[in-house]
Amino acid sequence: MPSLPQLHNAMWPGLVGKGGDEPGAEPAISLDRMLELTAGAEVDGQKFDGIDYFLFLPHTDPDASDDELKAIADKIAGHGFKVGSLVAPVWPGTVGDSAMGDEEQQKKFLLAVEKACRIARIFNEHGVREYGVIRIDSAEFGVNTWRENPKDNTKRIADTFRQAAKIAQDNGERLAAEGEICWAGMHSWKDMLTLLETVGMPDTLGFQADLAHTYLYLMGYNAPEHALLQEGYSEDEFYAAYKEMTDALRPWTIDFHVAQNDGNVHGSGSHDKTGKHCPADDPNGKLDIVKCAGYWLEGASERGIQHICWDGCMFPNAMLETPATWNTILDAMIKVRDAHGWG
Repeated sequence: MPSLPQLHNAMWPGLVGKGGDEPGAEPAISLDRMLELTAGAEVDGQKFDGIDYFLFLPHTDPDASDDELKAIADKIAGHGFKVGSLVAPVWPGTVGDSAMGDEEQQKKFLLAVEKACRIARIFNEHGVREYGVIRIDSAEFGVNTWRENPKDNTKRIADTFRQAAKIAQDNGERLAAEGEICWAGMHSWKDMLTLLETVGMPDTLGFQADLAHTYLYLMGYNAPEHALLQEGYSEDEFYAAYKEMTDALRPWTIDFHVAQNDGNVHGSGSHDKTGKHCPADDPNGKLDIVKCAGYWLEGASERGIQHICWDGCMFPNAMLETPATWNTILDAMIKVRDAHGWG
């Protein structure tokens, strides 16, 4: 059986869309509890190998001391886990700000990447982290603002990303830009490709493909002019479109999320539509997870990928607290590795 890619679970579903003051908002789930839930999953004697990790409160203070970060590393390793990819706190309200913004906003964005690189170094030196990237996005929800001057706004994001990539390069890290339709300049597969090519640092800045989010690229949500499919598509049409998208973005793909999507989009506040993750066995799921993963994982080892991660943002807490949820997810991950793994 293949031993790679290693199978990771994301910690941020315990945070994303949680907490806050909105009516009905669910409380965040602690890092300790997310680790326990992940460690509890088991399918035919196989377990998760590690976690991917968001570098912000309440899970992590991005300014935590070296000793505090080593204690977190000890805790994660105590469950038998490795740390893989880290999510830099690039958004307004965390450390960072818009990559499309003014000089002050750009400085905040770059500071977030610096802090992420520092934490990565501590985890690497500890030994709990041996692979993975640092994830970023444009931290700019203003897709319509971007449209006012697409060329210059993409140039601005690319300039920020290029400076961020140099910081990562100096720290022996790579950055992966998450393909999701709510991020300005990254909101369609074509605009994402243009941005990556404009940055032009493929060894240091690549793409993070998420099965749920990239499905919405096909449908042209937020960019109808780049749609590759229309509602009512046939299976043959789907896979022809999927091949076109993955052929374009796969050479840049250095981080990969297994996920499912039911075709719905939702948004809140300044988010201009975003993808909805749903359970791996959701009867409304649009994706054959194993088959679609294969399009992205072709040649993955040559691009330095050593792990894949499940992403289930926006799951209700009751679903996250149910052990069967994680066993179903782990089973899907194992099937992806059995079909497309190596090592």
